[in-house]
Amino acid sequence: MKQFAIEPMFGSGGWEVAGYNIAFTNSALWMLITTVLLWAFVAGGMKRQLVPGRWQMAVETFTGFIDDMLEANVGKEGRKYVPYIFSLFMFILFANLLGLLPIGVLGLHPFTFTSHFTVTGVLAILSFSIVLIVGFWKHGLHFFSLFVPHGTPWWLIWLIPVIELISFMVRPFSLALRLFVAMMAGHVLLKVLASFVIGSVNAGAVYGGFIGVPSLVLMVAISALEILVAGIQAYVFALLTSLYINDAENLH
Repeated sequence: MKQFAIEPMFGSGGWEVAGYNIAFTNSALWMLITTVLLWAFVAGGMKRQLVPGRWQMAVETFTGFIDDMLEANVGKEGRKYVPYIFSLFMFILFANLLGLLPIGVLGLHPFTFTSHFTVTGVLAILSFSIVLIVGFWKHGLHFFSLFVPHGTPWWLIWLIPVIELISFMVRPFSLALRLFVAMMAGHVLLKVLASFVIGSVNAGAVYGGFIGVPSLVLMVAISALEILVAGIQAYVFALLTSLYINDAENLH
């Protein structure tokens, strides 16, 4: 599990604030790298050429994809959320893909910070906070009617709101947990298979042939699957966030 360990960078022990150690860690470093690469990717695709190049087409494709998703789930009102959902989707996508790099960059070992519940939890709480702010800002106390679905029988009025409220409050937890579990489980599986390959090779040709080779083939397949999962999890996070925003925007 050492691959998930958060460690201070550059030999810094950090600062003590209210009894807590605050240091610039490998997790913070790869968040910064992800942010810089994402900024460079978007900046490079904003040339607004009449005949767009491949880079500009890539940025416009992702932007159009998010815009279509929000319009389908929220409607025309969803267009104002494109910058946030686009940033959220691309940040998670870049983070997941960078964490799958097989080699270090400038001596830095790749670190998947989305495999930590604290990171995915903050992203989920941020999205959930936007839903609450928009809901109460636009509908006031009428936002509480979300917990009483239309057509609820009068004799279930005492029960359905409680169930709906619990379901609503669980949303940020499930949103964060889904991404965290998917990324952590995939990396653990790859590490286990890698240990099989190394151990079988050291054990000799027989074990290397019967255990090492199949494990290596499976590692390649799992790595390809992890690339797909990296994109799917970013999409699911953005999709569910857009659906939650729809509840706040289009309350009936």
